[in-house]
Amino acid sequence: RFCETPREAAGFMSKVVGIDLGTSNSVVAYYKDGKAVALPDAEGRTIHPSVVAFGYGRSTVVGHRAKQQLTYAPENTIFSSKRLIGQRFASPEVQRLRAAVSWGVTEGPNKDVRIRVQGKLYTVPEISAHVLTHMRQIAEEALGETVDQAVITVPAYFNDQQRQATRDAATIAGLECMRIINEPTAAA
Repeated sequence: RFCETPREAAGFMSKVVGIDLGTSNSVVAYYKDGKAVALPDAEGRTIHPSVVAFGYGRSTVVGHRAKQQLTYAPENTIFSSKRLIGQRFASPEVQRLRAAVSWGVTEGPNKDVRIRVQGKLYTVPEISAHVLTHMRQIAEEALGETVDQAVITVPAYFNDQQRQATRDAATIAGLECMRIINEPTAAA
């Protein structure tokens, strides 16, 4: 630890978790007794699909349940959205993914990417926030405490826009992003 945060100085301590926000799967971990421990969900799983499924009404599911919905409602099930984060609509990666998915990928007001599901538009950070919220809930259940701070991994090639969009997703999910770190650094 380098120094106390303002929250610590005020006497408030919370758990800080590490979240590997992956394109296909995500993991949440906590540093305990000198090592990182992947936190399991109620079924004991530590690896969770980075998939968000919109049901009818206001229901949204994330993870394993969302991945199951992919087979019978692909137009309402978002996967691989991390490939779109911080991208411009005209980029080759966006156009490639746009042609490969059943859900809508449209241009936003600032030439950014929007995802259309059930007639509603979402920003990519909003979709990522659903995954981060799911990871946060898993951590809170596993630790038995509130989690509101996280270190989040991103690919080393992510540019400043993509890193900021990841921070924005954390904010939407109610997490203070303590740091963004490169995935190779996290693996080391």
